Amino acid sequence: MYTVLVIDDSPSMRRVIKDMINSIDEFEVIAMAVDAYDAREKIKEYEPDIVTIDINMPKMDGVTFLRNLMRLHPMPAVVISGEGVRGNDIFDDGAVGFIPKPEVGESIASFSERIKDTLLNLTFLLKRYTLKKPKALKKPKNISTQIEYKVHPDEVIPSKPAIMPGSKVIAIGSSTGGVESLLKVFKKLPSGLPPIVITQHIPYGFSNSFAHRLNDNSEVNVHEAKDGEILERGCGYLAPGNMHLTIEKVGNTYKTKLLDTKKVSQHKPSVDVLFRSINNNVGSSAMGIMMTGMGDDGSIAMKEMFDNNAYTVAQNKESCVVFGMPMKAIQAGAIKDTIHLDDIAQYIIDFSKGKRR
Repeated sequence: MYTVLVIDDSPSMRRVIKDMINSIDEFEVIAMAVDAYDAREKIKEYEPDIVTIDINMPKMDGVTFLRNLMRLHPMPAVVISGEGVRGNDIFDDGAVGFIPKPEVGESIASFSERIKDTLLNLTFLLKRYTLKKPKALKKPKNISTQIEYKVHPDEVIPSKPAIMPGSKVIAIGSSTGGVESLLKVFKKLPSGLPPIVITQHIPYGFSNSFAHRLNDNSEVNVHEAKDGEILERGCGYLAPGNMHLTIEKVGNTYKTKLLDTKKVSQHKPSVDVLFRSINNNVGSSAMGIMMTGMGDDGSIAMKEMFDNNAYTVAQNKESCVVFGMPMKAIQAGAIKDTIHLDDIAQYIIDFSKGKRR
């Protein structure tokens, strides 16, 4: 069970958010705060696993509080606010999620579902945080510990490695630290490359805006993937924040296929699901890139890609924000080359020209 501190100056909104979070089996609101200063004391008292933050608050606005929190007491924070235009900045300031408050005409059930999807997508990050977080001054009541069952990719997509290589496809998996790292890579990429498919662990509701950021900062045409799209050269396809991105071969073309199934390797979207579909359809013509992130998502399918003679590389420890996913892939014997973040773009360009180092 993960504990939550809700920070909002509106009494009615605090109650609504509390009831919605408490309806999720894995989460419980342990306390509520009316402003940043109240929140500061509540965090010391209860040491919640995650906080939700409103932007428009008295005494200190939510953005300032978020920046101070990340500097003085870094912890998972989700912004729940009507200030949707600040979504990108909020993520840059350290938030792990952004949930717009209900718009006119949106049902409470829809708002509740958005909160649930975002929080459930963060459970693996929260599990890591709870192992090292400070002890609370007050001991929470009625909080139980639950063990999350880890779903293997076999339960969602069977392994059927492609025997004959197809046309080139580049697949990227990333998590914690991946947003800024992907931006650095894409800024260096030229147009005309083979299709690039990306699974970045990102909360629901934020993947579309991140795809726009990648697109605006690159010559690659990047957008959030939709079901049934034909993969085209010069284009990038980012997995939606609440769906698995896969590809399938149709004749001589590849098409995207989104799967709304259970989380795999504790994530949805899952790198393991994407990489397995790449291995099933592209085979040895694929390039797989494992970038910064917590956990081991992707290591199972990346080993399958390696065994099928795909070109697999991992970001090195020096340049990773979190050397978790790349390390697990290396330990699994799934990596041909380990490279610095600054070199990933050039490796992609070289691969597109038929060069493997």
